[in-house]
Order: sequence, then structure tokens, then C-alpha cells
Amino acid sequence: MTVTDPGSGTAEQRGVRSTGRTAARIAMVGVVVYVLVDVVLQFLPPHYSPISEAESNLAVGPYGWIMNLNFVGRMITCLAAATALATLGERGVLRRIGLWLFVLGGVCSGILAFFPTDVHEAGAPGLTTETSVGAVHLAVATVGFVAVLVGICVLTVWLSTSPVLPRARLVALVFTGVGVAGIVFLALTIAVLPDLLGLAERVCLLGILGWVFGVSRSIASNGTSTQSARPAR
Repeated sequence: MTVTDPGSGTAEQRGVRSTGRTAARIAMVGVVVYVLVDVVLQFLPPHYSPISEAESNLAVGPYGWIMNLNFVGRMITCLAAATALATLGERGVLRRIGLWLFVLGGVCSGILAFFPTDVHEAGAPGLTTETSVGAVHLAVATVGFVAVLVGICVLTVWLSTSPVLPRARLVALVFTGVGVAGIVFLALTIAVLPDLLGLAERVCLLGILGWVFGVSRSIASNGTSTQSARPAR
């Protein structure tokens, strides 16, 4: 059986595939760095609770500037992943809609760096704001979360019906499920379980970042795995 060599095609096509793999690797590194920074910040003053307090609180305090850089890094990670997905051969309405929503979510993450949240006591009911800047943060964060999760859902449907990246289908489906469960959990905490707000938000992030890493890994390794295959002689 003959397997199509990713090195085949025009120079332009090979360049596009190479760009996609590079962007996918950047996205993978971005996910790892984002998670590591988040973990480190949890151990630094003022020691916010990852269970009851929102991740955005990490951007308020003596080391808040690091979290703001992390928000910008998350935007870059999303843009890199979107670039990688955009280089895949098959186009369609689902991919276009999914990518636009995904990019919107990433851009919202970057905007958060310039509008710090209002910090409340752990377990305070619902999501409330006290300042106009905090209100902007909450609005942008809400739009970003919804946009990126809907975008991931749409892209997962596209991947499941497209032949371009079959190995990414399962990981995309699993982490989409985690993200959807996270947003439902988050809505529940806002309504009746405020002490678990931070945990619910981080479940959402697990779904989003896990999806980005898993799909990007499939794109990054797509050329490598097929290059090793040669026509049977």
C-alpha cells in the first residue's frame, strides 16, 4: 500500500504544511508554559485558593504581572493552534466558524491582561463586580470562555467528519466533553456552589488546554509519522 508522502506536492504546499507543524509545536509549548506558570503562582503570595477562587485573581497582587503575561501567552497559544488548524487541507463552513470563535476566545484572553478583576472573598455568591474595570474583565472573560468552548465543539464536529486528521478525533472529543462538563459545573457554582468556583473554572481550562495540546500534537506529528512510511516495493 502506498502512503502519501508529506514531502510531496508543490513547494508552496510543503511550506504550508511545515508552517502548520511549527505553529502546532508553538501551541504545545504554550500550553505547558501556561500550566506551569499557573501552578507556580498558586504557591506565591497572596496564596489564592485554586478551589474556591477564580484563576483571574492570580493577576491581582505582587506577582500579578506574571499572570497578565500568562494571559497574553494563552492568546498566542490559541492563535498558534488556530494557525496550525488553518493549514490543514480541507476547508468548510464548520472549520471557518470554529476557527473564528476559537480566535475570538484567544484574543479575549489577551485583553484580560489589561483589565484586572475585582477580588472577592472566597465563597462570595455569584460573580459580581465593584468597578468598571472589573466589569470589563468579567464580560470579556465570559465572552472568551463561551467563544472558545463553542469553537472547540464546532471544530470537533468538523474533525470527526473530515479525513484530514483522524488521529485527533478521540482526543478532541474527550477534551470537548471535559470542557462542556466544566462550563456546566461553572454555571452550577455561580448559582449554588460558590465555594467550588475556582475548581469549576479550572475544569473548563483543562478541557480547553487539553484540546489544544492534543490536537496540536496530532498536527505536529502528522508529517513525521507519515514520512517514515514508504511505498511497498
